[in-house]
Amino acid sequence: MPTDAWQGYRRLARLGYDHRSASRRQAEPGESLLPRAHRAISNLKALLHGTHRDVSRGHLQVYLDEFVFRHNRRRTPMAAFQTLLGLGANRPPTT
Repeated sequence: MPTDAWQGYRRLARLGYDHRSASRRQAEPGESLLPRAHRAISNLKALLHGTHRDVSRGHLQVYLDEFVFRHNRRRTPMAAFQTLLGLGANRPPTT
């Protein structure tokens, strides 16, 4: 589901906000549509819904940490593997 079609946006009108779909319009002068932010959120959603399937609120920070770790090392997979081995050797497991 595209982020623009999310049901939660329906409540915004009652709060005085005007939600306009970013995918169907051009940016107005002085306005940014934040395409990289949308892509990052889309990638996070894919990780949470595809890889992990069942995300609990109590462990959400661990999932977000993993996403940031992967994102920051996406262009150097071997360095990411070595860093992960080093982190895993020096830390207790997350339950």
